[in-house]
Amino acid sequence: MEPRHDTVLLHESVEALSITPGMVIVDATLGAAGHFREIAIALGTSGTLIGIDADEAAIARAQAVVDELGDKGPTVHLVKDNFRNLEQILKNLNLSCIDGALFDLGWSGFQLASGRGFSFRTDEPLLMTYGEPEEGKTAADLVNSLPEDELADLIYQYGEERFSRGIASSIVETRKQHRILTTLALAEAVSRGTPSWYQHRRLHPATKTFQALRIATNDELGALRAGVSAALAHLTEGGRVAVITFHSIEDRIVKGLLKDAAYAGTGTNITRKPTVPSTAELTANPRARSAKLRVFERCSGEGVCLMNDVNEKVYA
Repeated sequence: MEPRHDTVLLHESVEALSITPGMVIVDATLGAAGHFREIAIALGTSGTLIGIDADEAAIARAQAVVDELGDKGPTVHLVKDNFRNLEQILKNLNLSCIDGALFDLGWSGFQLASGRGFSFRTDEPLLMTYGEPEEGKTAADLVNSLPEDELADLIYQYGEERFSRGIASSIVETRKQHRILTTLALAEAVSRGTPSWYQHRRLHPATKTFQALRIATNDELGALRAGVSAALAHLTEGGRVAVITFHSIEDRIVKGLLKDAAYAGTGTNITRKPTVPSTAELTANPRARSAKLRVFERCSGEGVCLMNDVNEKVYA
């Protein structure tokens, strides 16, 4: 079956950036390039669009959009990297200030079908990396090396899994017999560590454990803090940062970052309450049910990033 991805909160998030032709916008998570396409169209030929993703396939999808738009699109810089490095990416491009940035923290159907171990429904190598795996830095490395108490804490903290202790115990017992190297082997170990009465609930027993390992493998929360903080620091007056979250852990971090920026007097939260998908979108794409969009706008004041004609950083 061909992978499918429906871009979540597409129009709401692009409209939230309040894009006008000529702006400099960052799409920090290319994914299926749905947001990227709409941003490129809104920017017109005078704008600049920086697209970032650690996945080579996502870069290729964005390049296809660039090729399709041709001379009707903006100036585009496609960067194969993690958005945690946004500060350095902007420096490399000689861009000191941006007018907006979008972070879509969901993961696409293409990633599920990538064969990197994100799904427990097919038997795949237990990698869970967005880019090419580095030695010693895969989900399998964590599963097979962490002490039981650290593994339980990881599953509880990043997966909010109530049965983390039993699951960690089951994983450790399983790896005594053989290393856990595939998704199905891990899913089976998780199921053995989950109470039988819970096995037939709507949510698969391995869902939260897989989430926890994915977050830990990619240091997603550290990357989120670094990326969003860099975007906030480089916003021009009136510039906006929009973030789409999909679970409570990352949403709390984003809410805190934006609240801190507002308390510091550098701007305001446009979305007092997060924007959520419409009933129509949820009907068409049930996977969007947990999505929340938060938006921050930079206001005038000390430290506001202003651009001169060569995109050099000056302050109000």
